[in-house]
Amino acid sequence: MAMTLAMAGGVSVAAQTAASASTSAPASAPVRAAADTCSYPYVCLFKNGTRIGQFQDVTSGFQDLPSRPSGPNLVVQNTRNDDVAYIRRANGITTCLPPRTSIGVVSGTLTGIRIDSRSTC
Repeated sequence: MAMTLAMAGGVSVAAQTAASASTSAPASAPVRAAADTCSYPYVCLFKNGTRIGQFQDVTSGFQDLPSRPSGPNLVVQNTRNDDVAYIRRANGITTCLPPRTSIGVVSGTLTGIRIDSRSTC
């Protein structure tokens, strides 16, 4: 059962490097500590250290994020062991998040998220 609590995300392997370089950064220590509360098998969204969304289901398309969260202080954490998560931004750029990783979104608005059963981006 998919849960969309309040955030947005999406993904694309080709755009991963460009998106990561321009709009994502390693999460700060306080934000990482809050993000550590995301348990397996979820992909969670955090804003200012508070969880605002979590997703569990593998889907064939993006799940829209009606709240359209934006950076700074936005973290996406993928706790899944074997599945990648894609986050989609309002400008169409997508970023692939490998299993057991998190990213800080410095700028931009997230609009969708998709969990894929592939284990690599």
